[in-house]
Amino acid sequence: MHSTTRSKGLIERAHDYLERSFLPGRGFTSPAMFNTQLGDWLATVNTRPRRALGCAPAERITADRAAMLTLPPVAPAVGWRCSTRLARDHYIRLDSNDYSVHPAVIGRRVEVMAGLARVRVLCDGKVVADHERIWACHQTISDPDHVAAAKSLRRRRLGALRPAPEPEVEVRRLSDYDTALGVEGVDRADGGVA
Repeated sequence: MHSTTRSKGLIERAHDYLERSFLPGRGFTSPAMFNTQLGDWLATVNTRPRRALGCAPAERITADRAAMLTLPPVAPAVGWRCSTRLARDHYIRLDSNDYSVHPAVIGRRVEVMAGLARVRVLCDGKVVADHERIWACHQTISDPDHVAAAKSLRRRRLGALRPAPEPEVEVRRLSDYDTALGVEGVDRADGGVA
């Protein structure tokens, strides 16, 4: 049996164990809550002896830590990053959620960075959006400043697109036209001739 097949089986068994023993009956509102509950559960579960190990997993931690390499001096990059052009609606989509971005950078290239807690958007190194990350699905997260700026830009754009107002023109009386055309004696009240 290949080592990759064995390690794959170990991972699948570990996932199965978590799904059957840890997840049932629990609810989570954030990754932090999941991690807290998992940490508490692991502290209890790892003190129980395992037949396959011949001891409790907690008894092996000291030996495992002694065998580990030190961490690199520079922390690895974590989270999610991408670059995109900001659309006209001034929102970016992450997972299934839409987050507002300041509309002043519409059409420009922005960098979207997401961690477990925050979603940030940068344009030319300047932060143009900073939101708490939402883990629910299909949500729209709008910063009130972004909404106000979008309304202001829309008003200015509509004002620029409207044609200039017509100049005011003098409104003449109909009798002036009658005089100019040589029509006299028409009674305007009933349309008849006087």
